[in-house]
Amino acid sequence: MGEHITFKSNGHTTPGYLARPARPGPGVIVIQEWWGLVPHIERTADRFAMEGFVALAPDLYHGQSAKGPDQAGKLMMALRIDEAARDLAAAIDHLAAERDVTGQKVGTVGFCMGGALSLFAASRNPEVGACVIFYGGHPNVKPDLATLQAPVLGLYAGNDTFVTPDVVKDLGRQLTALGKRHDFHTYPLAQHAFFNDERPEVYDAAAAADAWAKTIAFFRRELQA
Repeated sequence: MGEHITFKSNGHTTPGYLARPARPGPGVIVIQEWWGLVPHIERTADRFAMEGFVALAPDLYHGQSAKGPDQAGKLMMALRIDEAARDLAAAIDHLAAERDVTGQKVGTVGFCMGGALSLFAASRNPEVGACVIFYGGHPNVKPDLATLQAPVLGLYAGNDTFVTPDVVKDLGRQLTALGKRHDFHTYPLAQHAFFNDERPEVYDAAAAADAWAKTIAFFRRELQA
C-alpha cells in the first residue's frame, strides 16, 4: 500500500514512507520509535491508510535503524533535536500539500521517542490539528507547551519504568494549568511499548487494540474525517 519517498528538508532530502488510502482523507504524520523507520512503523502507516488517512512516516535517522536496544539508545541520543524539528516541519508541509489530503490540519502520532516528538512537533507547528502520544519520552525533547494549539490524546502504560506514571501525571498537570485540551488513558498492567507487536515480551493485544480504536476515533473527530 505504501511507498518509500523523499521530501525536501534542511536544505537536503529526507526519506520517508507514504501510505495512501483508497480515496482522499486527512493527513497523519507517524513518528518512529527509537529503533528507526522499521517495518513495524511502515505497517502502522499502512493501517492508518486502511482507515482512510494519508500517512507519512519520516525517517529521522536517515537510513539507519537499530537491531538491539543498545544501538537504539545510541541512535536516539545522537539525534539532533533541531534537525529532527526541521525534518518534522518539512514532513508536515509535504503531507499537507499531498493531493489526496483533505482538511486544513494534519495529525501527529508517535511511539516512545516518537511520542515525545509528536507533542514537540504539535507545539511548534500550527498546522497540526490533533496530537497522539503513545508512551512518549525523550530526555532531550522539551516541547513548549504554551504554544500548543492541538488537542492531545495520551496513551500510557501503568507498568512503565521509562515514562512512569509520575511523568504522565506531571505532563497532565502542566497541560491543565495551561488550559490545553487533553485526554489521557493509562493501561494499568501494560508495559512500555505495549503497541509494538514485534516485541512479544511487552506487546499487549488488548491494550493495543483499545489504544488504536481511541486513536482512530480521535483523529476522525479532530481532523473531521
